Amino acid sequence: MARNKPEKSATEPGRLKQMYQVFRMTKRYDPSSVWWMALAFLIPTLLGVLAAVLISRDNIIGIILWVIAGVMTGLLGFLIVLGRKAERAAYSQIAGQAGAVGAVMKSSLPRGWTGSEMPIAVSPRTQDAVYRAVGRGGIMLIGEGPATRTQRMLDDERRKISKILPNVPITIVHVGPDPDAVPLHRLAKSMRSQKKVLNKAEVYAVSNRMTSLSKASPLPIPKGIDPTKVRAGRPR
Repeated sequence: MARNKPEKSATEPGRLKQMYQVFRMTKRYDPSSVWWMALAFLIPTLLGVLAAVLISRDNIIGIILWVIAGVMTGLLGFLIVLGRKAERAAYSQIAGQAGAVGAVMKSSLPRGWTGSEMPIAVSPRTQDAVYRAVGRGGIMLIGEGPATRTQRMLDDERRKISKILPNVPITIVHVGPDPDAVPLHRLAKSMRSQKKVLNKAEVYAVSNRMTSLSKASPLPIPKGIDPTKVRAGRPR
């Protein structure tokens, strides 16, 4: 067992190295993100220094505490911006690939929403797919691919669900190359923006009903990327 520890440390990068790798990936994809991260760090730090001078100019301990508070807040802001920019960069790299929506469903569903990386309908010819999520906003059907090819599948799924749950609102969202489609990195935000129409108990009941419906007609995941291995980089 003692021999395994050096091997683990040699093969797995440390937390700081992981953050640096995420930073490099984000910078390579979006060079302007460096300026946003710098501002997120510098503004709170400068405010901390300014507060130290104006409020605690005669108190050394107060000055130190204000500066430390500014720096720590700046680091927090830096990490928040890095996380969001890295997530956007990661999803932008897989946008347009089969299974990209499944990656979001697997790792970035908003709180209160449930779903599966497995599609509920797939076109064998084009690999376009339909995914389903359930949350406080009702049921969301997500078409992956051009709207001209996925609309029919979405309409079919909406009709099936309406027969089983006629009183639950159904929202249709397109994620694809269309100008009015929702970008992949904004899919989770689109879910959060839905008006809340169900309580937690109703969400649970609807989710169970939809799960039983999916088990009755399971589908293989579309060929392309493996959503279980695609996760947006998040600094920890």
